[in-house]
Amino acid sequence: MQSDTSGISRRQIMAHVAGGAAVLASTNLVSAAQEHQDANSETEKAIHNGHIKQTICRWCYGKIPLDELCQAAVRFGFKGIDLVGPDTFPTLKKYGLVGTMTSSHTIPKGLNHKENWDECLAKIRTAIDATSEAGFPNVICFSGNRAGMDPDEGMKNCADALKQVVGQAEQKNVTICMELLNSKVDHHDYMCDHTAWGVPLVKMVGSERFKLLYDIYHMQIMEGDVIRTIRQHKESFAHYHTGGVPGRHEIDETQELYYPAVIKAIVETGYTGWLGQEFIPAREPLASLAQGGRICDV
Repeated sequence: MQSDTSGISRRQIMAHVAGGAAVLASTNLVSAAQEHQDANSETEKAIHNGHIKQTICRWCYGKIPLDELCQAAVRFGFKGIDLVGPDTFPTLKKYGLVGTMTSSHTIPKGLNHKENWDECLAKIRTAIDATSEAGFPNVICFSGNRAGMDPDEGMKNCADALKQVVGQAEQKNVTICMELLNSKVDHHDYMCDHTAWGVPLVKMVGSERFKLLYDIYHMQIMEGDVIRTIRQHKESFAHYHTGGVPGRHEIDETQELYYPAVIKAIVETGYTGWLGQEFIPAREPLASLAQGGRICDV
């Protein structure tokens, strides 16, 4: 057959049509596979290697009933729920989950101001007893806000306060963890906002039952240099939290940290504690939770 006026033969046209159909079919197969993966992301196990024990921060999924969250945790391969009170312990145990961090006092009103000691220490003591009775590992505490206080004075006050309860923690096999939080975006005026402040406090208290909760999200905002810090100060860290920077959302390619490398660095230190997923899902919560579990399953 003669070429038409555009110079394209019928054979060439048919080849292009066939090629286009193949591309379309391939695209449809990829889309179908992705839809299948998304549909199954809430039902399939996400954590397989288990080189680090993963837990879920309760407050990030506050709209999901606790029973439903526990069921998802078991389904995905998580081993615990983080930042919970003793009232949740029976439900967690029903699903074979660990309460990996027990709540105590509030963030702004902390141990650096002596006028807060009675209230804060009472709550820490109660949390230690309940945590120990349940066979769970950790209780959280906070430095509190500066409110004009010199950081050295605040460190000494925190140490003096913690020495009043750390003996109880030692007897009960519970670790008190002070969380490192950013004072730039989320917790303005918070005192324990740098590793360089928290590590000397750990040394001042001088007990294996007091260490830091190193929140990767918060410390990326305040100081960066996350992997080197984890390697250098591994003895001072008893717990870790995740979160995407900026925004504290999913820990995937939408944010600036490469979490597989960070988690691998933690594992390489010989860490045997817990990693809490503490990001706020911007998409479907349980699908994002499963994704976070997979990302950190190095």
